[in-house]
Amino acid sequence: MNMREIQKMQQRLGKMQEELEATQFTGTAGGGAVTIIMSGKFEISAVKIDPEAFNAEDIAELEVMVLAAAKAAYDKVSDAQAKMSNALTGGIKIPGLF
Repeated sequence: MNMREIQKMQQRLGKMQEELEATQFTGTAGGGAVTIIMSGKFEISAVKIDPEAFNAEDIAELEVMVLAAAKAAYDKVSDAQAKMSNALTGGIKIPGLF
C-alpha cells in the first residue's frame, strides 16, 4: 500500500466509525418486556420496562432480563463493528483497529 491508499483507508474508517457511533442498537428480553437502546460507542441511552410485565415479586426476573437486553444490544454493536472492520480491511486483522 502506498501513502495515498492508507490515507483513503483512514478517511473511510473515520467516516464508518462516525456512522457506527451515530447508530442506535436495540436489545430486548422477555419478548419485549425489557428494551435497552445502546449507541455504537456502547453507551446506553435508554432502558424501557413494560410495567404490565412485572410485579414487585418479579424483581430477580427483571434484573435477569435487563442484563440479557444489555448483552443483546452490546452484541449487536460488536457485530456491527466486526462487519465494518471486515468491509474496510477485506478480513485482514489489523492490530488496534477494534
